Amino acid sequence: MPQREPVVEMTGITIEFPGVKALDNVDFRLYPGEVHALMGENGAGKSTLIKALTGVYQTSSGRIVVGGVERRFSGTDEAQEAGISTVYQEVNLVGNLSVAENVMLGHEPRVGPFISWRAMRAQAREYLSRLHVDVDPGAELSSLSVAVQQLCAIARATVVDAKVLILDEPTSSLQKGEVDELFAVVRELKERGVAILFVSHFLDQVYEISDRMTVLRNGRLVGEHLTAELPRLELVSKMIGRTEAELGSIEARAHRVAQRSDDDAPRLEVLGLGKHGRIEPYDLSVYPGQIVGFVGLLGSGRTEAVRLLYGADRAERGEVRLNGAPVRLANPNAALRQKIAFSSEDRKREGIIGDLTVRENIALAVQTVRGVWRRVPRKEIDEIVERYMSALNVYPNNPNML
Repeated sequence: MPQREPVVEMTGITIEFPGVKALDNVDFRLYPGEVHALMGENGAGKSTLIKALTGVYQTSSGRIVVGGVERRFSGTDEAQEAGISTVYQEVNLVGNLSVAENVMLGHEPRVGPFISWRAMRAQAREYLSRLHVDVDPGAELSSLSVAVQQLCAIARATVVDAKVLILDEPTSSLQKGEVDELFAVVRELKERGVAILFVSHFLDQVYEISDRMTVLRNGRLVGEHLTAELPRLELVSKMIGRTEAELGSIEARAHRVAQRSDDDAPRLEVLGLGKHGRIEPYDLSVYPGQIVGFVGLLGSGRTEAVRLLYGADRAERGEVRLNGAPVRLANPNAALRQKIAFSSEDRKREGIIGDLTVRENIALAVQTVRGVWRRVPRKEIDEIVERYMSALNVYPNNPNML
C-alpha cells in the first residue's frame, strides 16, 4: 500500500464509565481508498470506538485527528460535517417516508422556506444512480427489500460528501446475492477514495472485502494487520485470547463428542411439528454433542420453526421428545423446566430487558421458573451470575451495569 496520510488517526483512546474502562489506550488508523475491518468479540470495544470517532461518546483521554486536523466532536452532526457517515446494522431510516425523503433527509433542496419536491426527487435519483440503485425515489421506503434500504442509507451518507463511511454489520440481514450487490458498491466507493470502516462477524466477508484489519479484545488493541497476511485461525486466536493449539484441541474434542454410533438415541427429537398457515410439519433429531445447523433464506420459516419447538408459539400438530420421552412444551417456561434454552435473533427486544442490570437479566430466567412467590436467595443468584459471567466471558465484567 503506498505511503499516505491517514484520513482518521486515533491515538491513545481511553473511555471510562462508572466502574469499567471500555477502551484502554487504543490506537486506530484509517486510510483513504481502503476497506478496514474492525474485529473483536462482542464487548471487545468495537462499537465504543466507533462512537468515540462519531461524537456519541466523549473520550477520557487520547487524540482524534481527521483530515490532518485534531477534532473533538460533541455529536454525530459535527462528525458528519467533517465527512464521517455511519450506516448502522439496524437501518436508521424512516419507513413511512419516500426513498427521496430518506436519502435527502436534513439536506432537502428548498425554494425560499419551501421544500422543492421535484428537485429533491431528482437529486435523490442522482445519488442513488451513483450506487447503481434503480428505484423510484417516490416509492415508500418500507416497500423495498432490506438490501435496497441499506443502499439507500449509503446513498444518504454520500449526500454529505463522506470521506469516511462506517458500515456497522451491514450484511447481517442480507442474502448472498444482496451481499454481492453491496460489496460492488463498497468497491466503487473505495475506488473513489472513500475510507470504509467495516464491522462484521462473518469472517468470509471480512477476508473478501477488507484490505487491513484492527483487532480489539476486552477494550484493548491487539494489533493492526494486512488482511492477506493474517491467517483466519490466527485472527480468531487474537480475538478470543486463545492459542492456535488450544483452538485446535477444542475442535478435536468437539469432533470426538459429536461422533456417534447407529445405536445412539437422539437427545431431542421433533416429529411432525407444525402450525397451519405458518409452518408445514417437520422432523428434526439432535444427538448429544451435536451442533445442528438450521438454514434457509429470509422468510423461509427458520425462526418460526424454532419458536414452535421452544413453545414461544403454540404448535397445532406434532410431538417433541426429550431423551426418548414425549414432553409438552406449551410455553417457554415449560421449555426452561426441561433445560431447553432459546437465544432469539432479536436479542434487544426479545432476549433482554434493557432497563434491568446484567445481574437481573441473568437471574430473570431462574426467578421465572421458580415463580413470583418463591424468591431466589441472593447468595444463589450471586453464584449463578458469577458462574455464567465467567463461563461466557461477559465484558465489561460488571454485573450491575444496565
